[in-house]
Amino acid sequence: MTSSARDAKRSRAQQALADTLAAERPARSRLARLAVWLSVPTVLAELSSIAMEYIDAAMVGSLGAGATASIGLVAATTWLVGGLAAGASMGFTVQIAQCVGAGRLARARNTLRQGIVALAAFGLLLMAAVIAVSGPLPRWLGGDEAIVADASTYLRIFAFCVPIFAMERLCVGALQASGDMRVPSVLAVASCVLDVAFNFLLIFPTRAVTLLGVTFTMPGAGMGVAGAALGTVLAFAIVTVLLMTATCAWSPVLALTRSAAAGAGARVAAHAEGAADGDEPRGDEPESWRLTRGCLRAAVGIATPICVERVVNNGAQIACTAIVAPLGTVSVAANALAVTAESLCYNPGFGIGAAATTLVGQSMGAGRRDLAREFARLTTWLGMATMGAAGAVMFFIAPWVFSLLTPDPAVRELGVAVLRVELIAEPLFGASIVAAGALRGAGDTLVPAVINLGSMWVVRVTAAALLAPRLGLMGVWVAMCGELCVRGALFLVRLYRERWLRREAVVAR
Repeated sequence: MTSSARDAKRSRAQQALADTLAAERPARSRLARLAVWLSVPTVLAELSSIAMEYIDAAMVGSLGAGATASIGLVAATTWLVGGLAAGASMGFTVQIAQCVGAGRLARARNTLRQGIVALAAFGLLLMAAVIAVSGPLPRWLGGDEAIVADASTYLRIFAFCVPIFAMERLCVGALQASGDMRVPSVLAVASCVLDVAFNFLLIFPTRAVTLLGVTFTMPGAGMGVAGAALGTVLAFAIVTVLLMTATCAWSPVLALTRSAAAGAGARVAAHAEGAADGDEPRGDEPESWRLTRGCLRAAVGIATPICVERVVNNGAQIACTAIVAPLGTVSVAANALAVTAESLCYNPGFGIGAAATTLVGQSMGAGRRDLAREFARLTTWLGMATMGAAGAVMFFIAPWVFSLLTPDPAVRELGVAVLRVELIAEPLFGASIVAAGALRGAGDTLVPAVINLGSMWVVRVTAAALLAPRLGLMGVWVAMCGELCVRGALFLVRLYRERWLRREAVVAR
């Protein structure tokens, strides 16, 4: 396939990014429009995900505070495992972004191949570990005996989602790294819709349902909390198959459907003609599924600090869950639902952070450190503004949101109170999320991990342990608010000191 044919198949966003990287001095307004353009699909996908999370939480909440508390007890553990899978995928997707920015598309596809093999093995190991601890973990966390059995069941079923989630994160990250934000966003919405549909069928028993004045029998499995876990696994499995198809067969940049031999032969012929019509630039490599030391070493170097960061963050969240658990079922349920409600504010930040990783990664790969600096700053301020505005809206609508999530008045009242305290920190929380995404694009992952380690354990966990006995759940959320402000300030310092700009691009190693 010639370069012109590939360009014709690329999305407008992918082509706009390529054109911007090629421009000598693009206007700042152009950079800002591109940052917004790439961010919007991921933000919309995150918002749809939040809406479905709310519906999901409301379904479980309708079973009572015990059901909500059983999932809330192990929620930090599921975040930890998911974070490890996502962190491991970053080791490959950051390389893909930089390879695409440098125009080394064969190397980008080879990196994707190696990521598929490595993450499949890593995901299976994580799955085995989760199954092994699913029985005793809820008791280790201090859960009430009334919710321990459901919590263990939920975690055991969730374990089968881990290798699937690892593949999903790799494909989403690879597509975004290539500049394709639309396909991952559409499939993220599909995942949420499927999750709610499966939960609707699996959580509740067969019952009579009245819709538009017509009453009919709705079949249901009546599995309760176990049904919520199974619904998540099934939704992720279907969407991951679609994502792998979109990445490996449909992507104009990353498709692996051509054989390695055919790709290599076309490349040799193109080079013989001066690479005028070839689809790869000079200096690229033959396409192969062979694992290479250089790619794996770079992946480990990028992913290890990220995984440590996820362990630190989620380990601290587990520690905070253990601090909250003795406060009672109402506090555990209110804590879990307050985190769900807050996702309306912070999930858009993760969408903008994904765009920041792509923009900075491709800029670094192309050797455009000037653009990397501009994109990092623009996206960070965009994230702060977006999350600050979302926090202001949530302050006023919090009572209504909690009325959707749970029928329990005690859980609603406590959840609204603690959430409103934490919303003060949303702009700086946004700075930490998006700046971390920008730094990842440059391959700078060690210092952000250290920042998170100090912030989470020294500030949040210590303050929560001191305040919870005196202020209850409110003390835990006051500690969280303070810690997020400290973390955001530290990330802004890291971003503006610009030592990360001195890093050598992975693609150049």
